[in-house]
Amino acid sequence: MELVTSTDALAAYCARATKFDFITVDTEFLRETTYWPKLCLLQAATPDEAILVDPLADGLSLQPFFELLANKHVVKVFHAARQDIEIFVKLSGVVPQNIFDTQVAASVCGFGDSVSYDNLVRSVTGVDLDKSSRFTDWSHRPLTEKQRLYALADVTHLRDIYVKLRAQVTETHRWDWVEDELQVLRSIDTYVVRPENAWERFKSKLSRPRDLAALKVIAAWRERRAQDTDQPRSRILKDDALIELAMQRPQTPEAFDKLRAVQRGYGRSSAAQELVALIKEVEALPKNELPPAPERYRGPSPKGAVGDLVRVLLKAVSEEHGVAARILATSDDIDALVLDDEADVPALRGWRRKLFGEKALALKHGKIALAATRKGIIEFPIER
Repeated sequence: MELVTSTDALAAYCARATKFDFITVDTEFLRETTYWPKLCLLQAATPDEAILVDPLADGLSLQPFFELLANKHVVKVFHAARQDIEIFVKLSGVVPQNIFDTQVAASVCGFGDSVSYDNLVRSVTGVDLDKSSRFTDWSHRPLTEKQRLYALADVTHLRDIYVKLRAQVTETHRWDWVEDELQVLRSIDTYVVRPENAWERFKSKLSRPRDLAALKVIAAWRERRAQDTDQPRSRILKDDALIELAMQRPQTPEAFDKLRAVQRGYGRSSAAQELVALIKEVEALPKNELPPAPERYRGPSPKGAVGDLVRVLLKAVSEEHGVAARILATSDDIDALVLDDEADVPALRGWRRKLFGEKALALKHGKIALAATRKGIIEFPIER
């Protein structure tokens, strides 16, 4: 299998691909030492033709492929699409149109939560994939025949999986379930990391308003620096160091050296001087400009008996309908649901509410009960 290394050859393939109703897509990339993923190989397959594209080839433009991704009439089939789509968004600025993710579809068709590609191939086709090339250096040229065969298998078997899952979703009338899940993948906000929002991943670890204000500016600083220098976040500042800086707010080189999560001598670096300036701005903020402290719930713990019962119900509903439990509700969803009937969580919206959320609220308020039988857990109404 030769690599496509010219724009003309890629354009010709993309023109042929528009004659079909779907195309399968995968990528190989490196990210261990960079912030942005480096695309090293692009794989694609129509029902009758599969190719490998070398994005590192001199003079090759991926523009014909970006135009194919933008074609609304051709379904773009991925497995676990988020990282692949992130690459295309970074390179082209837009999200591919008409996406189908086989991992998402498999989760609502009873294959389990976040099923791997090789397990799905085995379940659908009976083929055991050779995954020994998974962790090779995809930027090295020339690629071996073994690497090429491995990469090609990621899109050729995907054709059979797509056809199988598409039929199963149709037969079970679960297209609305799949469409709900795909909305996240179709939103460009999923892939664009805004530095000013970087603190939100950590805010639950802090409770004091000024700590939160410091976390907000330090996390944004780290995100911008990582993006500008194309380095992993952890090379700029580790997560635990970020939290410690927000809590301790050092303002001298000596104060930096007293922090456990920050390397010795960091306080004398130019990065530390930038952080000191930001921290001093936080210290000067009036109280009315600080982020509000998170509300603390004073009622029963969602980790108690009621939460346990709702989790049993979730498992029962999951098994009854052959859908992964995590697709119906996460652990955080259940905690929020136990605390608040109007919680803004997926489990209380759309098809999930009809399938699970309404029952969970009824169980919480004593309107239904659970019983163990030989056939499993069943629900039954409680007579008042």
